[in-house]
Amino acid sequence: MIIIYYFLASILYFFGAIFLLLLSFKKKYHRSIPARFFLFNNPKFKDADVHFHACSFGEVQALKPLMQKFDSKGLSVVTNTGFEAASKICSNTRFLPFEIFLPFWLKKSKILVIFEAELWLMLVFMAKLKGSRVILINARISDRSYKSYLKFGFFYRYLFKFIDKIYAQSELDKERLKTLGAGEIEVVGNIKAAFLPSVSRVYEKPKARVIVLASTHAGEEEMILDNLNLKENDLLIIAPRHPERFAEVEKLASEYAKKHDFSFAKFSQTHKFEAKVNLLDALGELVNVYAISDIVVLGGSFVPNIGGHNPIECAQFNPVIISGEFIFNQKALFGLVENIYIAKASKIGDIIDSDAKKSKIAVQASADAIIEDIRSTL
Repeated sequence: MIIIYYFLASILYFFGAIFLLLLSFKKKYHRSIPARFFLFNNPKFKDADVHFHACSFGEVQALKPLMQKFDSKGLSVVTNTGFEAASKICSNTRFLPFEIFLPFWLKKSKILVIFEAELWLMLVFMAKLKGSRVILINARISDRSYKSYLKFGFFYRYLFKFIDKIYAQSELDKERLKTLGAGEIEVVGNIKAAFLPSVSRVYEKPKARVIVLASTHAGEEEMILDNLNLKENDLLIIAPRHPERFAEVEKLASEYAKKHDFSFAKFSQTHKFEAKVNLLDALGELVNVYAISDIVVLGGSFVPNIGGHNPIECAQFNPVIISGEFIFNQKALFGLVENIYIAKASKIGDIIDSDAKKSKIAVQASADAIIEDIRSTL
């Protein structure tokens, strides 16, 4: 099967190369596509005992506490934001090339650690062929994804033959993985609850009630702002999920502020929160903002097809948390937090104006088994 897969991937690459080259001129992809699909400025790893692989910024941040426990390591990623975050943690960082390049690009490590759903057949096959142990950590399968996985069950049954052990987030994930042919599975909870992100910079808590619109996506800012009725003692911070939307959200936020005669400021210019409406146009600052928040409206959940975002990161600071109804990708994490308000955007104002309960993490997780697995391999 691996030969057929490699042949089909090669054909796909041959027909898609020109399109990818054109797409690489977009700012979002100007670094990742040349590196992944043309190996531009993307050499092999330096020798490393542990090869970590994650997709993007959020996954890299979640992996950071685990990676810091090991000196000899390499980290591969998929996206630009993931690469920027990873480079700050590990100098031996690379983009993961498209699969047809992996047979001659991938270097042997003692263990390959894959985060969540980054299931690339050629990656796990070549790692095993070169003699590496392969583990999948923080494994989860959402309700929506499970249907797609089942359609290609034959493929995943083959892929899981090359993964030595899986550390799943929940018993439900374990059951689903078994159905897909996964072998040894241990439930350890969500690593994001085991390693909570820490504050990197302490900001003085404003005397106002701080309301944060966190990790918002296209269409959500307008929807939420239309249902907000800021009081005199309220201070609003808007934190878009993706940096390429900063300019777009700046326009929305400044118009909203102007309409209501509120002051507006960009964090990148002021580096503080004193305006009535503030745009958080910087990466890596959200956890610092959570630390001074009173109410967090968690984005990615008021529009379909996103599936929600991690509530654990803000719940550690015990704000009131409001989320939309579309949380299919984060159900396991939401189950670990008490007092999250799930509502339509039209109800946000009512919840904010009510005597809402503060959130708290009800269930912690442990990464001890994962750490021991990696150490025992070295």
